[in-house]
Amino acid sequence: MNNPSVLSGCAGCPMNRRTFLARSGVVAAGALGLLAAPSWLRAAEPAGPTRIRIVYALHGAQQTGPDWPNKGFDFVPVMKRIEAELTKRCQGYEFATSLANGPEQARKILDADTTGGGMDGYLVYQMNCWNQVVQPIAASGKPVLYADFQFGGSGGFLVYTAGFLRSQTPNVGFVASSDIKDLVAAVKCFAVVKQGGTASDFVTAIARLRVNRTPRTSRLACKPDDLQCLPADECLRQLKGSKILAVRDQQSGPAGEVLGIQVVQVPFADVNQAWQNADRDETRAVADRWAKTAKKITGVARATLDSSAAMYLGMKRLLQQHGARGITINCLGGFYGGHIHAYPCLGFHQLNNEALVGGCECDVRSAATMLIGTTLTRGRPGYISDPVIDTAKRQIIYAHCVAANKAFGPQGAANPFEILTHSEDRQGASVRSLLPTGYLTTTLEFDQSRKEILFHRAKAVANDPDDRACRTKLCAEPVGDLEKLFTAWDHWGWHRVTFYGDLKAPIYALAEAAGWKVVEEA
Repeated sequence: MNNPSVLSGCAGCPMNRRTFLARSGVVAAGALGLLAAPSWLRAAEPAGPTRIRIVYALHGAQQTGPDWPNKGFDFVPVMKRIEAELTKRCQGYEFATSLANGPEQARKILDADTTGGGMDGYLVYQMNCWNQVVQPIAASGKPVLYADFQFGGSGGFLVYTAGFLRSQTPNVGFVASSDIKDLVAAVKCFAVVKQGGTASDFVTAIARLRVNRTPRTSRLACKPDDLQCLPADECLRQLKGSKILAVRDQQSGPAGEVLGIQVVQVPFADVNQAWQNADRDETRAVADRWAKTAKKITGVARATLDSSAAMYLGMKRLLQQHGARGITINCLGGFYGGHIHAYPCLGFHQLNNEALVGGCECDVRSAATMLIGTTLTRGRPGYISDPVIDTAKRQIIYAHCVAANKAFGPQGAANPFEILTHSEDRQGASVRSLLPTGYLTTTLEFDQSRKEILFHRAKAVANDPDDRACRTKLCAEPVGDLEKLFTAWDHWGWHRVTFYGDLKAPIYALAEAAGWKVVEEA
């Protein structure tokens, strides 16, 4: 290679010649300390630059529809900044770039590269969540660095990465960092392959790099929290016969149970009718209260606020009619399909403040988790989210467009909140809750089919104001192994539900009483 810094390995990457030998258990031999190095390290330096293709997995350069990061987002400046940084910092490398929206385009890129002489490796950047681009590129056998454009591609990145880890895919390393320097250092680890190492050697280098560059655990002492949980048997007794309404489409009728909670399908038509029938004086009063208590309102007209208040009253009336404690709605499907005419985000926010459950996306498992946790904690609301992991800060960021602002229950202190549009499409009304920091939180999912409870804890440390993706973004430092936290998303999906308080002992007690298993994901 032409550049000595590349020859010696990555800047900040532990896989230079010396550290590779030390960490691989290669020992000194003979009086002169000659090293029994692998043959590829003793080989002559290969000629020519390291050729890397950057493949952006996204719908298009400008986003025309609702999705993370948001409708109207322009990826071009982001891509230019990435390419400029890599070109400047990675001497001895050549970069080509492509955009792909799915497997077919990814395979065409691979075919063209094969015809054109090939690449030494691929950097696949997940810019939107669910575009399946990395899979065919990984199947090529070439070394692949898989990167998350945070608050853009994070859902697919977490799910697909967990799948690669579970299947022990030997040629895919990953980086999940808000610091461009971590990406640069990871890209420089392609030198391992250029020097004759295998794709597996490259993946090992990336993993060590990621661990070494992740900050060590900080002091996790938290503010005092007088959490009073129900005994496990009493919690199970209260859950038995509880009810959640699931609004997915126009179907109605029983839809199973979760830990004794009955799930009942309700059609969109019932929700829409309840919204239409909401008392106008009550609607104005609710909207007035939100307008008065919100820290600020941005981009939301008064008519939209009134419509959201009517949706809240309509949902609450449905809960009363069915004797239910929670409702979860296929919100975007209902709104875009013309089946409902107001976003339920503010209504969910208000229900959760009242120790009821308003759950997003007709995610029954997460709605049930919210109800179980609220019951167990005597009224604390669950916060359903789409998490993002940032190794640069050793954080998990819980992101969604809905959250309560009474994290300690209806009688607890209220935190500030803002009313903004729903982030993905810049329509309707949703909530940015500036949740309390310094407290320990517990994040859960209850899965009826496996009789398992997914569990991790984290200290709330900040609220991220980034305009991309969902409005509320609670940043937390996990208790435990951040690397392990990458491994469960393919089995559990993206959503998690977070509660304030240390629920480890109560959750284990509940699991034992119910005959379930706790799975600690960190």
